[in-house]
Amino acid sequence: MVRWAAFSCVLVPVVLVGYGTSLAGAAGSALGLAAVTGVCRVLLRQSERGAERALVERRPTAAGRRAGAAPGARRGGRHAGPNAPVD
Repeated sequence: MVRWAAFSCVLVPVVLVGYGTSLAGAAGSALGLAAVTGVCRVLLRQSERGAERALVERRPTAAGRRAGAAPGARRGGRHAGPNAPVD
């Protein structure tokens, strides 16, 4: 995603100059796009770090699990086995 943003920071000024905009205007546009790209990158990194922290905090610990249940055991519901009679 950041690569496309960097590409657009180069492409947009070239297109603007091609359509007759002044070099100063194109350079200003490039600087503005670069600033927005930088801010978005920082915000994206912060969001990823926050999501990772939240995921680590939500992981169950060994003490929080039920002591009597086997790791793959089903609990509750009407789960009939393949050879069990059905009502």
